[in-house]
Amino acid sequence: MPDAMKTLIEQLSQLLPADCIITDEESLRPYECDGLSAYRQLPGCVLLPETLAQVQEIMRLCHQHGVPVVARGGGTGLSGGALPLAEGVLLSLTKFNRILHIDPVQRLARVEPGVRNLAVSEAVAGYGLFYAPDPSSQIACTIGGNVAENSGGVHCLKYGLTVHNVMAVKLVTVEGEVLELGSEALDSPGLDLMALITGSEGMLGIVMEVTLKLLPLPSGEQVMLVAFDTIEDAGNAVTRVIAEGIIPAGLEMMDNACVRAVEEFVHAGYPLDAAAILICELDGIDEEITAQRDRMVELMRACHAADVRIATSPEEGRRFWAGRKAAFPAVGRIATDYYCMDGTIPKKHLAGVLSRIAELSKEYGLAVVNVFHAGDGNLHPLILYDISHPGELERAEELGGRILEHCVEVGGTITGEHGVGVEKINQMCIQFSDAERQQFHAIKHAFDAKTLLNPGKAVPTLKRCAEFGAMHVHRGEMKFPDLERF
Repeated sequence: MPDAMKTLIEQLSQLLPADCIITDEESLRPYECDGLSAYRQLPGCVLLPETLAQVQEIMRLCHQHGVPVVARGGGTGLSGGALPLAEGVLLSLTKFNRILHIDPVQRLARVEPGVRNLAVSEAVAGYGLFYAPDPSSQIACTIGGNVAENSGGVHCLKYGLTVHNVMAVKLVTVEGEVLELGSEALDSPGLDLMALITGSEGMLGIVMEVTLKLLPLPSGEQVMLVAFDTIEDAGNAVTRVIAEGIIPAGLEMMDNACVRAVEEFVHAGYPLDAAAILICELDGIDEEITAQRDRMVELMRACHAADVRIATSPEEGRRFWAGRKAAFPAVGRIATDYYCMDGTIPKKHLAGVLSRIAELSKEYGLAVVNVFHAGDGNLHPLILYDISHPGELERAEELGGRILEHCVEVGGTITGEHGVGVEKINQMCIQFSDAERQQFHAIKHAFDAKTLLNPGKAVPTLKRCAEFGAMHVHRGEMKFPDLERF
């Protein structure tokens, strides 16, 4: 253990109770990776503070000794954004799990970063309200992590991502100072630094409180399941719906491989012979739902839908959604391992990109299961592989990179809600120019001149991009430093 870390831990022992400092190897193991399981790294130590003052002092001491800090929430991240550093501190915020205040009149909730996403909607349901962003991991993921990754979910098409549903944040800087960004008003003076923090992956500060926007529960909803004989028809149907000006609360797609895995797992009643299915939810007043439903059925038929099922009860609607929500664990039952991508594309390119993914799947000899937020073009191809077979993980990573690069080629991005972390850091070199990345580093320097907050994540150095560019020509392999493969 480096001398700086030893000295830091000695000082922290005067600040924190003994059970809030973890240094032994066995107890560190649960923190060595997040939901992206391809890499692991034991942290130098794990800290579990209980008060804002403790977090401030931890940051002051780490800044003084030059020790890097990685903040961690529920550990459900899918880009390696919370992977720790061998010579750094992993700052766990799980003890900050209180809903501090609910204002049903202004429709706001002020919460700590360790509050689970689903717990917010459960707490405000009695007021006829809900919190809109709903990642598939909402039963376990935390609001702090949602802010770090700008998480979405199945209802983000109509209600927006985390950035559209956060009013204010309280932030501890790398030097231990407290900043309050945003406000409870519809707007606040100055630059929109609050939006800058959302999606910053823990690189600019430690989020300690979040003020969330709450929405009224819709008076009614209608769920429908639509089956298609080809993926292209399903993709074209999504494009037609959005072009028509209909904005469903949710519009999700699953291909046949995903449908079969889900049906075996949860028995949602999905048609096993469909090449792809869409799950669509309409909400609002009854008249609006009826008009949109009837028009949706017309559009689906015009796009060669093989079957259109309209849920006849709330229970049937929940069953349709239960399959989609269980897609990731369902695929986990049929694959030894899978690698989840997160590219986002213009919706008009859905059919073409899905066809390209199928071509790349054949080229690499690895099956790909597609499940994604079709309405906003956020793809989640799941690349199936077996880590016990030498070279398969590397092939899965390269295939994932090719998919993301194709997303950029058609005018999309390399991530919609999972963040960059370490997983997509090479593809940042494809997405952005040197000049743009220099601006990212300038922002980072303004908040964290010593680069102690989650270093090595999200934004690659110019040197790394130059090396990746040279290796990319020959399809060489870039290793992530300081990370150990499973």
